[in-house]
Amino acid sequence: MLEGYYRDGEPPWDSGVTPPELVALVEGTGSLTPGRALELGCGTGTNAVYLARRGWRVAAVDLVELAVRQAREKADAAGADVTVLCGDATRLDEVGVPGPYDLFFDLSCYCGIPPHRRDAYAAGLTRRAAPGARLLMFGYGPGAFDDSWSGVTADELRARFTGWELIDVTPGTNSVPTFWFTLLRDSAPV
Repeated sequence: MLEGYYRDGEPPWDSGVTPPELVALVEGTGSLTPGRALELGCGTGTNAVYLARRGWRVAAVDLVELAVRQAREKADAAGADVTVLCGDATRLDEVGVPGPYDLFFDLSCYCGIPPHRRDAYAAGLTRRAAPGARLLMFGYGPGAFDDSWSGVTADELRARFTGWELIDVTPGTNSVPTFWFTLLRDSAPV
């Protein structure tokens, strides 16, 4: 199903524009020092390329092979050093992204993962997180789609991401409930 969106050239979640929330984290007041970043559900690579151009060493993962090919082409065309891998964000041990990472970026990947696989996603990120790492996640709220399971809440993230602190929740501007979540990994050594 997802592959069809890329084949048709119109994945609704991939606008080709880096979200201002990521730009603010990377370039704004108190911006992060570039380090290692992992993007989950990278789509065509817009945000991975943006991070690489700002000095980050970037790995990006997507489940859809066509999206991965497009992301690699976009990175090559931009001259951006991005490692783009095809794989499941809930099975990072199989993907080849050992970390540690200072920044994780997720633009609506987690909220589309079935609930029974979300603990594996959280555990995989936690194992790869440097002390003090950030996770910036965009997610749809429950009820945004016609199913009983998609969507994410602040309470769920607090429960699933052990060793992380939810430091910000900002409502999105979409016509359905959306949120930007920022989590901070504990500074204690992993």
